[in-house]
Amino acid sequence: MARDYYEVLGIPSGAGTDEIQQAYRKLARKYHPDVNKDPTAEDKFKEANEAYQVLSDPDTRKRYDRFGEDFRRVPEDYDERVRAGAGGYGGGGRRVHFGRGFGGEGAVDFEDLFGQMFGGAGGYGPIPGADQEAELELTLEQAYRGGKRTLRLDGRQYDVDIPAGVLDGQRIRLAGQGGRSNGDAPPGDLYLVVRIKPHPRFRVQGRDIYVDLPVSPWEAVLGSTVVVPTPGGEAKVKVVPGSSTGRKLRLRGEGMPNPRGPDGNLYAEIKVMVPSKPTARERELFEQLATESNFDPRKET
Repeated sequence: MARDYYEVLGIPSGAGTDEIQQAYRKLARKYHPDVNKDPTAEDKFKEANEAYQVLSDPDTRKRYDRFGEDFRRVPEDYDERVRAGAGGYGGGGRRVHFGRGFGGEGAVDFEDLFGQMFGGAGGYGPIPGADQEAELELTLEQAYRGGKRTLRLDGRQYDVDIPAGVLDGQRIRLAGQGGRSNGDAPPGDLYLVVRIKPHPRFRVQGRDIYVDLPVSPWEAVLGSTVVVPTPGGEAKVKVVPGSSTGRKLRLRGEGMPNPRGPDGNLYAEIKVMVPSKPTARERELFEQLATESNFDPRKET
């Protein structure tokens, strides 16, 4: 018998959404195969991920609370089928009680129940497979460029075609790669929910990308053409004379690609930097500037 999903996450059955999410994140950080080399870590990570996928979705959680580990095998119109088939069991039919584990009073044999109700003579035919979800973690560069990727989930291998410019939270559908069906019914679909890893340099907002652009005091005052990084490679941008920290320079179309419309923009935000350890000559020149200049940044509007 599979472990209770609440037990896997270490939470009570009445836990709220935030508690479920916090418990999952804690376990994911602890057992992620990239950081935990223990041979059992990957299995524990997969188990925690499966528990989270079920309990974080309100509808799926209700089905799990009601039917336990067999919740995926129960069709969504189960109650309607029971009511429709009640006459076939002699009038009012029979009452069946469900719950996680099926260990107490009213336990039911699903193989027998499904065989009579849905698969046998006079039944309602094959049961389609359930749709499933899993997270697909990408770097910003992978999301920007797209391309093909092979991944493994629960022992199965999937070939995924990632569209260029895919965004965090976007779902990629793998038709027919979800839950298995019963009989000749079609299998479910697998949906991969994209999660873009935080980047040390770039920040993504929608399809726009932001990056800090360090410039020297003389570049900011006199103006200059400097190199700015983008996920697609280096580009050049013109710093206009008199630029201060916080000024944004737009590079049109250098943000996240958009297959259905205009690409996002890249915004280079100026940060005026000063030498942390100026040479004697640099210090002399700065002292000369301080003496001769009337500029007071605290009086500038």
